This record gives sequence, C-alpha cells and structure tokens, in this order.
Amino acid sequence: MNMAYLKPMLFFSALCLLSGCVSIEPWVQPYEREYLADSIMNEPRDPISDKHRQHVFDTREAARGAVSSEGGGCGCN
Repeated sequence: MNMAYLKPMLFFSALCLLSGCVSIEPWVQPYEREYLADSIMNEPRDPISDKHRQHVFDTREAARGAVSSEGGGCGCN
C-alpha cells in the first residue's frame, strides 16, 4: 500500500471513530413524550396472547374486576 494513501485513511478512520463520541440529542423533547405514552400507541403484538394475559390479570385481581369483568379469584367465571 502506498504511504500517500495511508495518512488520509488513518485520518478518516480516526474521524469515524471519534464521531461516535458526539453527544446525541433526543429527537423527542421531554414535553412531547406524553403523546407517545398514550395507550393508543400500545398496539398488541399478538391479540390472542394479549386476550389471554388480560384474562389472567382479571382472574388474579379477584373480586375487584380489574378492567371490565367481575368474578372470583379462583378463575371459575
């Protein structure tokens, strides 16, 4: 390899490595995060699994009813 190419390549490599040390500013400002935390943004990945998880949650909450259903803590709704 020619020495004329070595110096610019080392400089470019060092520049690329040091560019990772630059502080990254968030794209979302703190006052905008409330919109991203809205429940409509949480789309379930697997609706069947989500429905089962909700049933288990309802069962464990016993007589409270958790979200919408009512029943005992034994799971015999």
